[in-house]
Amino acid sequence: MKPVVLSVNISEKKGTVKVPVKEISLTDIGVVGDAHSGKWNRQVSLLGKESFDKFQLQAGRILNYGEFAENITTEGIILHHTNPLDRFIIGDTELEVTQIGKHCHGDGCAIYREVGNCVMPKEGIFCRVIRQGIVKAGDLVKYIPKVYKVRVITLSDRASSGQYTDRSGPAVVDNLSVFFDSQNLKSEIDRIVIPDDKELLKKTVEESLNCDIIITTGGTGIGKRDITVETIRPLLDKEIPGIMEFIRMKYGADKPAALLSSGVAGVINNTLIYTLPGSVRAVGEYLPEINKTLKHSIYMLHELDLH
Repeated sequence: MKPVVLSVNISEKKGTVKVPVKEISLTDIGVVGDAHSGKWNRQVSLLGKESFDKFQLQAGRILNYGEFAENITTEGIILHHTNPLDRFIIGDTELEVTQIGKHCHGDGCAIYREVGNCVMPKEGIFCRVIRQGIVKAGDLVKYIPKVYKVRVITLSDRASSGQYTDRSGPAVVDNLSVFFDSQNLKSEIDRIVIPDDKELLKKTVEESLNCDIIITTGGTGIGKRDITVETIRPLLDKEIPGIMEFIRMKYGADKPAALLSSGVAGVINNTLIYTLPGSVRAVGEYLPEINKTLKHSIYMLHELDLH
């Protein structure tokens, strides 16, 4: 069975059940006429029949679509298994997932008082409108998971000329692949090796700004051919100094040579960029720390406040 819209629902007051209607109009403020519309990230709420049926058994009575305050009731997708920044195409509209679940107001919510429980805080999802249009029961739902695009750039005169095989770049790819898999996120990671050339690095970075993340390895030391940091820093819209400072201090306490790396982290447009030293050991030290803030950093760039 193809995923489909079962019902579209509206309420004029927050915290109340919604009433099924023939169709809803989605605009840049969400559902026209709905109490939750506005310039924020929770413009449209969705709940799957899969969750609806489960909680209907707990309520001990037949529930109507909209009683859990969802704008759109669907069937065929386990909605709460999606991730922020995934998208749905419904008819002519396009929605982007901004939040999974929400805080429950308990007895302060009419839904909780009437039903005795509420599924939305656990399994409802929220979206913002990317493309406007009309949604109605019977519309098919196309699910498009977010694919995180990553480019790994190794800087090495010798590796680029074939004098030795790059090992740090593949180590980055392996580490990030494990990370994205562990988070149930899809990714596309490509890798390139270039010489220690300032203009080539700048050009490569500028051509990679369609990616979510850029990782460079090599060129962060104090040698004459170490040009990575001096090239990247002027390109940054914002620098994120804390990550690199923390890593240098963490490993520099036992290995003072680690303090000689001048690697930077920051943002160019909507792309995160991190400059790592050019060794497999450094990759193993830096990326576990970077990964701890990676998802939150991406969400912040997309204006999602998900603490």
